[in-house]
Amino acid sequence: MISKKIISAFLIFSFTTNIFSQTHKNWQNKIDSIIQIETPVHFNGVILINKNGKTVYSKAFGFSEIENKTPMEMNDQFEIMSNTKQITSVLVLKEVEKGKIDLHTPIKKYLPFLKRTWADSVTVHQLLNHTHGIVDVEKPLVFKPGTDFKYGNLSNILLGKIVENVSKKTYRELAAKLFKQLKMNDTFCYSASDKRNLVFGYINKENKFSKVENSMINDENLPADGVISTAHDLVIWNNQLHKGKILSAASYRLMVSESAKSQHDVFGKKKMGYGYNIRIAETNGIQYLGHTGLGDGFSSLNIYIPKADLHIIVLENQMNDNSDLFYYTEKLIKDIIFESELVKSSR
Repeated sequence: MISKKIISAFLIFSFTTNIFSQTHKNWQNKIDSIIQIETPVHFNGVILINKNGKTVYSKAFGFSEIENKTPMEMNDQFEIMSNTKQITSVLVLKEVEKGKIDLHTPIKKYLPFLKRTWADSVTVHQLLNHTHGIVDVEKPLVFKPGTDFKYGNLSNILLGKIVENVSKKTYRELAAKLFKQLKMNDTFCYSASDKRNLVFGYINKENKFSKVENSMINDENLPADGVISTAHDLVIWNNQLHKGKILSAASYRLMVSESAKSQHDVFGKKKMGYGYNIRIAETNGIQYLGHTGLGDGFSSLNIYIPKADLHIIVLENQMNDNSDLFYYTEKLIKDIIFESELVKSSR
């Protein structure tokens, strides 16, 4: 005869398992629901949530080519835009580890073609965390280096030139070698002649879509915006980067340590930490790392929550014409996840 204690334990286990299952299903349903609501923004892209090495949500919505109604697939490739900058930071830090770059040396040493006097004071460190004050290589600084934050692409264009000069290889070659090493087989630098499974980008104006015919990406701005990737490969990237597989412990600490303050609506209304092309943010007492990317008819969000070992990857092949609606769905998804047991159980 089965004892009452065994029956009781079984009932408790069944109850708690059912509650967890309902909770788990609840956050999934919430994401599905906001995707189905097409106002004010129609979602078109892929969402991947991965926890403890397992995919817990993976769905593609909409079309890779809207005109032909080609269904979106999870292995489709997207321009990740400014999420490229993390990769540039890693390539710089790998040269630092080799002793070829000093973070606190003025950039004139590595970029002798710069003519303005500020090249003798702006450092590599300040390019990495956007505290340099450069708005144009031919113009004066807008603030004294290290005293303020101004985000932009120019710093990463210069960082790309620095790694090319010290390594004697092109940015494209360095990035391709890194992606091969990490087995990011579906990630590469944009090329007009080799787009592989890159989906088309669109501008969304009041849910009417116009295709972006000419990409803004060229060899010059590759280090700022030029990487093409998939949701799956970005999970690989996060795992390798944040679990010590790419950089030394010292280099990684530099990259993810707050060295500036910056505000971004996806991450909150207050200024939060900024490292080397990565945000160090906090929601509901949980610290996380991440960045966004926008342009060319694409939007991307890549978040990693160390304590929960949780990845939130959202890639869209659309960007809104209305700046108030940038990352609209991405932010809702992020908020749902942070209110779910996926994160709350890690507190």
